[in-house]
Amino acid sequence: MKYSGFYMFLIIVLTLYTLINLYVVRRGWQALPSGSGMRGIFLILMLLLILAYPLGRFLERALDYRISEMLIKVGSYYLGVMVYAFFSVLIIDIVRLANSIFHFFPTTWRLPDSQTGLIIFGGAVCLVFFVTFSGILNARYLRTRNLQLNIEKAAHSPDRLRIVMVSDIHLGTIIHNSRLQRIVERINGQKPDVILLVGDVFDEDVTSLMEQNIAQLLKRFKSRHGVFAIPGNHEYYSGIDSAISYLKQSNITVLRDSVAKVANSFYLVGRDDRTLNQFGGKRRSLAELLQGVDRTYPIILMDHQPFHLEEAEKYGVDLQLSGHTHHGQLFPFNLITNRVYELSWGYEQRGKTHYYVSCGVGTWGPPVRLGNVPEVVTIDLHLQGSN
Repeated sequence: MKYSGFYMFLIIVLTLYTLINLYVVRRGWQALPSGSGMRGIFLILMLLLILAYPLGRFLERALDYRISEMLIKVGSYYLGVMVYAFFSVLIIDIVRLANSIFHFFPTTWRLPDSQTGLIIFGGAVCLVFFVTFSGILNARYLRTRNLQLNIEKAAHSPDRLRIVMVSDIHLGTIIHNSRLQRIVERINGQKPDVILLVGDVFDEDVTSLMEQNIAQLLKRFKSRHGVFAIPGNHEYYSGIDSAISYLKQSNITVLRDSVAKVANSFYLVGRDDRTLNQFGGKRRSLAELLQGVDRTYPIILMDHQPFHLEEAEKYGVDLQLSGHTHHGQLFPFNLITNRVYELSWGYEQRGKTHYYVSCGVGTWGPPVRLGNVPEVVTIDLHLQGSN
């Protein structure tokens, strides 16, 4: 397997994490009164918060799981704080730079005995914690999105198919039993004909999930035609073989570059994730997967990462379902995902092909969401045509 791409990604993330924290700590230190004990307290607190997540991850096999879990949770919440602390400091520095040119602030604010720095520090801390706390509450509150879609194909069975899909649950240290229980109840409450898990069911090694007996919750999904899943990039990062095996143990059918004809009513096409290519494999093309598929039946495609959307339209797919983007998860990162992906979140139609990209039901990294919502997506497909 080729791990070079993952290790390069890890190096980039750790480098950015270090640089951002150095910037935030330095500016916070400068804002506090020189020679005061506040600087020492600030430095110790920041050091503990900064080290919590990486220490929890690197030492989770060596430490008692309760200690590593506590470190990871504290560090995860700090990731959200860090993001908005960085933007706050950056905005303050931009305003300071503008003031050095245009001199729009009173000169008294720059006197040695001025409390301006401390006041700005306190205000920034309050704002950062308010924004982060709002994002934490938003991330915990599940929403249901309902879509009514028409497909111009004759019904081979009842002329309505109810699909309930979720992506990016990210089961692991942060999201586990209680959160999954709510997701299962919300999905089952929609009375689905079929349940689709569109990648990144797991966030990390499934060993800890086995200890929590997560499979018993996954087995509680209820639908007429079963539960189907595809791998996402995190299934590869967590160990693809163990992840797929655990899904199967949970009575979930996994489609990896394969097609299933369900209840003689519709086709499900499940693509393996693009990350397969980084691990020494090569996923099959959509053209190959659709060979031999009867196009008079509805064709539903699951592809975790929403790249090359034109392929679904080209090959006559009726509905493509994707996830992965989280729509940036934290504003303003949605501005980046909007540029990277043709469709970062939501519904679109091209020709006769319908697309839905979910921003996910879980979180990755900080359990915080701003600018998007955790969603369960219910899609009623109405078949229109004559046999």
